[in-house]
Amino acid sequence: MSPALAFGLVIAIGQLLPVRLPGGRPVVPLAGAAATGYALLFDINGKPLAQPFSDVAIAVCGGYLSGAVIATLLGRAPRGVLLVRRMMVAVLAGAVFRLAAPERLFSTSYADLRPELSRTALLVIGVAALAAAADVLFGVADGAIRRRMRSLAGLLGLLLDELRATVGLNAAVAATAVLFALGTPVMGLYAIPTFAVPLLLTQFAFRRFAAVRTTYRQTIRALAQVTEVSGYVARGHGRRVTALAVEMARELGLPESQLVDLEYAALLHDIGQLSLTEPIPAGSTLVVPPAERQRVAALGADVIKTTGVLDWVAAIVARQADPYRRHREPPDPTLPIESRIIKAASAFDDVVTGLSRNRGAGADGTTAADDIKAIDPELAADAMERLRLGMAYEYDPRVVDALHAVLARHGIQIASRVSSPRAATR
Repeated sequence: MSPALAFGLVIAIGQLLPVRLPGGRPVVPLAGAAATGYALLFDINGKPLAQPFSDVAIAVCGGYLSGAVIATLLGRAPRGVLLVRRMMVAVLAGAVFRLAAPERLFSTSYADLRPELSRTALLVIGVAALAAAADVLFGVADGAIRRRMRSLAGLLGLLLDELRATVGLNAAVAATAVLFALGTPVMGLYAIPTFAVPLLLTQFAFRRFAAVRTTYRQTIRALAQVTEVSGYVARGHGRRVTALAVEMARELGLPESQLVDLEYAALLHDIGQLSLTEPIPAGSTLVVPPAERQRVAALGADVIKTTGVLDWVAAIVARQADPYRRHREPPDPTLPIESRIIKAASAFDDVVTGLSRNRGAGADGTTAADDIKAIDPELAADAMERLRLGMAYEYDPRVVDALHAVLARHGIQIASRVSSPRAATR
């Protein structure tokens, strides 16, 4: 079997074995390692691999496209942007390697290259590391385009998220690619299964971990719906608040690790209402006194603490009713940013839902993403005006600004009276 066919087959198989990162994005470690490894290949069984760069690009892209076609037939079509990005990383690695490597590397037998093997190994390692870095940067660019991220803080947040989410897998992929490139000259094609198995085992363990986290999230979502099923809050409120809160947090540049706790806290932020003997009308805490809102938040935090594993989520929920700052006092530095986000997102949805109900329109029946896009701009403007008026003490101006940006990103154009929430604080 030719090396191009062998590596192309591994790339195609790897494309069918994705792993989902904490943020939900799929990655294909085996395919990435095989593609980069083949791009760095210069010898097989002691014989120089003299092939033009175009052949390398065709083999890599052919493997990825074949895997994508099979995945599509199985109903698991990959995103086109991700597919192009994976191919670009391998092609970039191959191009850089051929530009930096001496010409005799592709025309001299492995045995005759022994005096230069240390430098060759360093070159292979360096290009593999460059490919891993390029993958991170492509991921940041993809995320910034999809979220229409413009702020430097948001871009830095995306970069940190990408590094945290992929540093382990990218290191394993780069190391396996190096083993493919340096092992094949000695072991031939037997190097492929030899070095692919450890990566597959790591991938299997990661998939198990991801499955546990998915089950964990689904359990919390089910628990969060108890307040809606029992009639304590408006149907879909928790889902809509969570969708808004997560997007607002991304706009503010919060790392992915904080987004997980924020999501759980947003889903459970009304759980304290189950302890009330008299339900709040429509579940809107805006209609009750501040002291009662704080009591409901404290009751919810007590419920969450009983799990024994969500202490920080409980702390976020406990402070969600606290004002951004008190009269004649500076902003409270101990108030978690997650609590401020949930406070604003929940108030916004309460106002929009209340106004929608008064007009005889429903607020249910769509997915979380559709809820944001389906909001009536006039209702959104009224809700934003309510938040803007509370920015002196109740709501963090930065958080309200982030909410405004999220709405604009979903095509909801707010009237000029609230087009610049931050201006109200000047």
